[in-house]
Amino acid sequence: MENEKNPVIFVVGNSRSGTTMMGRIIGMHPKVFTFGELHFFGQLWSATDKDRSLSGEQALNLLKRLFTIQRDGYLRQGNPRRFKEEARTVLDSIEQRESMRSLDVFRAFLDYETRRNSKTIPCDQTPRNVYYIGDILELIPEARIVNMVRDPRDVLLSQKKKWKRRFLGGKYIPLQEAFRAWVNYHPITISKMWNAAINSADKYRDHQRIFQLRFEDLINRPEESIHSVVDFLGLQFSENMLELPQIGSSSGNDHPERKGINKNAAGRWQKGGLSPAEIAICTKVTTDTMKKHGYQPTEHKRPIFKMLKSYLIFPVKLGFAFMFNVKRMRNLKDTIRRRLSA
Repeated sequence: MENEKNPVIFVVGNSRSGTTMMGRIIGMHPKVFTFGELHFFGQLWSATDKDRSLSGEQALNLLKRLFTIQRDGYLRQGNPRRFKEEARTVLDSIEQRESMRSLDVFRAFLDYETRRNSKTIPCDQTPRNVYYIGDILELIPEARIVNMVRDPRDVLLSQKKKWKRRFLGGKYIPLQEAFRAWVNYHPITISKMWNAAINSADKYRDHQRIFQLRFEDLINRPEESIHSVVDFLGLQFSENMLELPQIGSSSGNDHPERKGINKNAAGRWQKGGLSPAEIAICTKVTTDTMKKHGYQPTEHKRPIFKMLKSYLIFPVKLGFAFMFNVKRMRNLKDTIRRRLSA
């Protein structure tokens, strides 16, 4: 390891690519505390904040928001004023407060919450951090990034069913969030976002502080894959990292009493759930990138009229998706630039 400090772990990748599963696995290590999806980069921080100093009040507000996201869950954030005193405690721990930046506050929060949970190594499992890999590597020298990659057709199927999570064990998911997940789904949007996430990570694929893992390899060779991940992170393998509760799927009910990696989680798209038109559109959009990562495009019939219908609906669905997601972007121009440049 190039830095003697404990690593700060980031699990990134396209949404529904196994980032939550990997975050849970790493979080079962005795030294690691895995956070929920914090969405710091992109929603609480943008490139314009890199060198911008915060006032004490701004830092407190940021800390209260982070506490709310972590303690309540990203989808069910309550009143941040409840965390005023803890926020002050974290703020007091920051050196050079006269020139502190958002990132300094974020790092102090990670350290505080990790210690509070009797661990020493923080792990942020926000998938969209895949678009901020360059910033993370530059600004956090001790960062170690695990990038998850999954077959785009399985991602498409999972995204298609994502809205059902509320009824499959995800009771914490508000009804409006289930509706947003339904609005967000379109085979063109999901396929293009898969391309963007993969290409964004591929720019740094050979960087020594990045480890890339295919979801399918984790499913089919769990012990070997987890050994590789902990070796990369400079940690010792722990047997309990294999005893993962089977929860979080969009294809079936949660079964927390069942432990271990679910071998049926890979290749689900081949068993149904996607229409021939959806498969054809996904293959058309992602073929080149699929091949780079060892996924084999398959020949399927192309139902022209159903594909045409999907293309015609696309602008409408995209417009609604933008309306439902624009408030989640701290800097709209920067967010769009990152996705388009990828």
